[in-house]
Amino acid sequence: MQNKIVLIVPFFNESETIAEVCGKASEFVDLIIAVDDGSNDGGSLKIENLRKVKIVKHQNNRGKGAALKTGFGQALKEDAKIAITIDADLQHDVSFLPKFIEKIKEFDVVIGNRMRNIKRMPLHRKVSNFLTSGLISIKTGVRISDSQCGYRAFKTERLREILPQRNGFEAESEMIIKAAKLGLKFGYVDIPTIYGGDNSKMKNFSATIGFISVLLKRY
Repeated sequence: MQNKIVLIVPFFNESETIAEVCGKASEFVDLIIAVDDGSNDGGSLKIENLRKVKIVKHQNNRGKGAALKTGFGQALKEDAKIAITIDADLQHDVSFLPKFIEKIKEFDVVIGNRMRNIKRMPLHRKVSNFLTSGLISIKTGVRISDSQCGYRAFKTERLREILPQRNGFEAESEMIIKAAKLGLKFGYVDIPTIYGGDNSKMKNFSATIGFISVLLKRY
């Protein structure tokens, strides 16, 4: 299939939401690659019979970066032209997928931007987003509006050049820095801030250390 659009959904113990995300998203994409990062709550069972869903499993929890690498690798095997990443916890509205699909026609990387309306964003997330986005912007010389947003679209023709080496959440920052260093074109889609409780799996200390190491590395 030419111009195949693939959605990558990494998930870890999100059995309550993964089926809803995949079910709604199937309307907009050709294939969904759901990467089960070592879940033990039966989440894969909730989606194994859903149309357009291909499940790839890690035996153990390896981290979001590792799950993304697995998903991207599978997308390349599927000869995808566009790869979109989305979280499995309903914090990314799948109805915005057409906006990403349209926007990626003009750019190499498209990132969701939640910073237009941050009233519902927890204070520590606001501070973290402003700091990390600002530091990455300084490092790369490219204005990055929301470096922590995992709702992204990529043209796969350049994807191999920016695949992350890191296994944690810092992998998302690593990809931005690599893309900016290569001169790839960034676009943005304004998306709503959705939090149903602050139950992020991101461990603040390890995520901070990971981010600093990525920021200091030369690419």
